[in-house]
Amino acid sequence: MALMVLLKHYVLTMTKQHPITPPPELVQQWVDTYFGGKISQSNFHLDLATQAARWGADQELKACCELLTKDWGSGHGERLRRFRRPKPPSLKEQALTALTRYTTGETILTNESVDTIRRALESIHD
Repeated sequence: MALMVLLKHYVLTMTKQHPITPPPELVQQWVDTYFGGKISQSNFHLDLATQAARWGADQELKACCELLTKDWGSGHGERLRRFRRPKPPSLKEQALTALTRYTTGETILTNESVDTIRRALESIHD
């Protein structure tokens, strides 16, 4: 049980940082194939399959980046990594985007936008 809680926490943490998640239908297919359909799909199965897919994708990306760096020189592998695993925008970037979209008339300020701007301002040290 403790392992499941630990894995769940790790997977939920990774969800915010990683775009690779297998579709639930595929996970159900795997569960049916490997457990003969005797186990119903649970969040644990989805979380475990997601983590496995992410680990595999990360290993492949690492190998590609190493090969690019070896064959083409420094910088190429890191550019591929940044392209394939972009960092989510910072709170500051999100707030500036919300303000820009509002001031250009592209959108109105929603509660979510105001909350983002408020959190960005609160993170500034006085």
